[in-house]
Amino acid sequence: METRIAVIGIIIENPEAVERLNAILHEYSSYILGRMGIPHQKRNLSIISIVIDAPQNVISALSGKLGMIPNVRTKTVYSKV
Repeated sequence: METRIAVIGIIIENPEAVERLNAILHEYSSYILGRMGIPHQKRNLSIISIVIDAPQNVISALSGKLGMIPNVRTKTVYSKV
């Protein structure tokens, strides 16, 4: 199956959502190429970037699951390759 490269940008507005978010990311860990997290203590939120190489349906499923977590915002950008 053909795969695509994507970046999923995640903003976590409530620290209580982190445990659920990490559990979902662990489910997809075989597709994740890299992860960068930045805590913003002044605003009490976290920003995470995920780089993923996976089939389109897997990327969409992951992004959808993350976006359904309360107080979590996501945006996915796909490569054209």
